[in-house]
Amino acid sequence: MKKITLVPGDGIGPEIAKSVQDIFAAMKVPVEWELVDCGLAALEKTGELMPKAFVESLNRNHVALKGPTTTPVGGGHRSINVQMRQMFNLYANVRPIKNFPGLPSHFSGIDLIIVRENSEDLYKGIEYMISEGVAQGIKLITAEASERIGRHAFELAKKLKRKKVTVVHKANIMKFTDGLFLDSIRKVSADYPDIEFNDIIVDNCCMQLVMKPQQFDVIVTENLYGDILSDLCAGLIGGLGLASGANIGDKSAIFEAVHGSAPDIAGQNKANPTALILSAASMLDYIGMLDFGNKLRDAVGKTLANTEQRTGDLGGTLGTKEFTACIIQNLK
Repeated sequence: MKKITLVPGDGIGPEIAKSVQDIFAAMKVPVEWELVDCGLAALEKTGELMPKAFVESLNRNHVALKGPTTTPVGGGHRSINVQMRQMFNLYANVRPIKNFPGLPSHFSGIDLIIVRENSEDLYKGIEYMISEGVAQGIKLITAEASERIGRHAFELAKKLKRKKVTVVHKANIMKFTDGLFLDSIRKVSADYPDIEFNDIIVDNCCMQLVMKPQQFDVIVTENLYGDILSDLCAGLIGGLGLASGANIGDKSAIFEAVHGSAPDIAGQNKANPTALILSAASMLDYIGMLDFGNKLRDAVGKTLANTEQRTGDLGGTLGTKEFTACIIQNLK
């Protein structure tokens, strides 16, 4: 029995986390959930966005499934997601982007993975007020972190039998920082001669993604570009409600839905739990329960292919609970 840290989160988080728990119970997945709070729920109870109980739980279990959390605007609070990634050195953010057969989207035939460097770049949070009306942010890029994410991308491509890795950058303008990132990935690519390697400038990448996304296989990029491209690509297949995410380090991993906590529909049985369910499937792969992961993805695919088994955001009429029941039915 594998113990997993479960963060229900804020807003719609508890509802979609319950969906995953119900589905795992129906599948008889041999996991035990250890529930801990983070985000607003934790702040109200403990005075901390990321309380000690969560840190201790993840240090024990090394794997967590996380619902969407809310970071209060203002008040000096740092993004809870950024804090988690930096505290546990979860340097690789991995987001698969793939069409679901039968579900309308802007394109068909999309099957790509975005591997985003998670630990530095502008998201390192090094910024200052230089003087009144003048602010400065520091873009931090190191060869060590760049080579590490590059190797993660190529190893993932090798494991999944992917054929091409594309590095996205802006080295034509930021010659030292993005130049170092590009050179570091290029250096790593030499160790994988059987995998095609190319590079593309980030603005051109955006254009290519909305013209012919099928040309991409594995994309590896910096923190800021990866954040933007991930949401862009989610839009190509139907929106953030279908986008799963993983934050992976050498010792720990957090799997999460990439959308927000949507407090406006919280508690109304309207939330689409697909993103967290797919994140849970990726988590199952990570802990070696591949058969369960594949079975879960197949059930999600069958459910979404049926126009009568979709949530409101996908043009259907089902609520969170009813959609979950359909997935459980399609497990059989």
